[in-house]
Amino acid sequence: MFDALSDRLEAAWKKLRGQDKISQSNIQDALREVRRALLEADVNLQVVKDFITGVEEKAQGAEVTAGVRPDQQFIKIVYDELVQVMGDVNVPLAQAEKSPTVVLMAGLQGTGKTTATAKLALHLRKLERSCLMVATDVYRPAAIDQLITLGKQIDVPVFSLGSDADPVEIARQGIERGRAEGVDTVIIDTAGRLQIDEEMMGELARIKETVQPHETLLVVDSMTGQEAANLTRTFHDQIGITGAILTKLDGDSRGGAALSVRQISGAPIKFVGVGEKVEALQPFYPERMASRILGMGDVLTLVEKAQEEIDLADAEKMQEKMLSAKFDFTDFLKQLRLLKNMGSLGGIIKMIPGMNKLSDDQLKQGETQLKRCEAMINSMTKHERHDPDLLASSPSRRRRIAGGSGYREADVSKLVADFQKMRSLMQQMSQGGGIPGMPGMFGGGGMGNPYPAGNRPPAPGWRGYTDAGSAKKKKKDKKKKGFGNL
Repeated sequence: MFDALSDRLEAAWKKLRGQDKISQSNIQDALREVRRALLEADVNLQVVKDFITGVEEKAQGAEVTAGVRPDQQFIKIVYDELVQVMGDVNVPLAQAEKSPTVVLMAGLQGTGKTTATAKLALHLRKLERSCLMVATDVYRPAAIDQLITLGKQIDVPVFSLGSDADPVEIARQGIERGRAEGVDTVIIDTAGRLQIDEEMMGELARIKETVQPHETLLVVDSMTGQEAANLTRTFHDQIGITGAILTKLDGDSRGGAALSVRQISGAPIKFVGVGEKVEALQPFYPERMASRILGMGDVLTLVEKAQEEIDLADAEKMQEKMLSAKFDFTDFLKQLRLLKNMGSLGGIIKMIPGMNKLSDDQLKQGETQLKRCEAMINSMTKHERHDPDLLASSPSRRRRIAGGSGYREADVSKLVADFQKMRSLMQQMSQGGGIPGMPGMFGGGGMGNPYPAGNRPPAPGWRGYTDAGSAKKKKKDKKKKGFGNL
């Protein structure tokens, strides 16, 4: 997501490179590029106009900090404006003083509403809040069965009275069941329609009046672009919603919905769906989304995803193994599977600052290399995984592993050689020897450096380096230690 928007915005920064200060004359080309980028991302026209006006006013009155280039200062201004447009701060889900908290899910058909209901239930369960899902969609074939299946998958109960009952009565009895069982949160999945109509709105209004929800969340397909904002406003005016969930942000979404919903509808985005898996729901943080849009990564979300999967005690043991050069193929395989549980390699890589420039082909190559590594390790015996040196000294073992995994002996030899280099590198780091140069792990010399010399990612300019001289010194020091162009 946002790749095209990020590329367009980078073209705007280039308009200011080489300038010694921000002025009325030299920001016009940059603003024109920003305007074009937002329109192509399907951001609402009025939002674009207000955004450009805000950026222009702040840019003209900005003083460029010593050691920070005008283009970097401009990026900071655009970042701040993006955060403001998307809502400044994260708006958490409400929690009633007296249980249960009632959450009403609404939306058109095909937006992923039923799946979003299960995703939200799982998210709350991870926060140690017990949930009950209520199936009131009696119109769509298999909607109730879908929710029951998802409930079994995430171990959350589902209340249903079948497809012949009145949705309002189902919702009412669902709340009573939740209250009787002492659950923290009851999530009501309502029926959607292919379009907004009086019948749909009337039923939704009756359900809302009956259950008096603490949250009314509209599930919106982000692929609809700026129309998502108009849809949110319509629901807000007619029903009254407290927030929105944007789905399918992992697809070919151009980002217009994320930038338009809050400004047009007045309703905050509370969650975003970033994948088909039931775990793929994230709280919406405007500042993190702005960082992703500007290609600065999203380290906080990456850390949170890792914390969900990593056991602290296991992490400490793994660190000790790495630093003492006892890290083996069994540990490496565990790390590969942990990485897969966190999501796609592309999604994880793009959360790392400066890595947004990796092409889809490079990311696919990385995915392929990881699969090759896993296949070759799976073909090793338990003894070989624990003692990689056995493979280094035994061509016959390497040939057997190559035959079992379907790859060449040369591929196995390279995996073993790179693994030994990596262990040696970790040991040198633990002894204070610095990093003498990262070997090309996973074949093909690694993924390469996405930033050629002289084309640095913009973020560090305004986040870290406030003195031009010190920035040059840091660059020289890194080269001395073997970092190259990273």
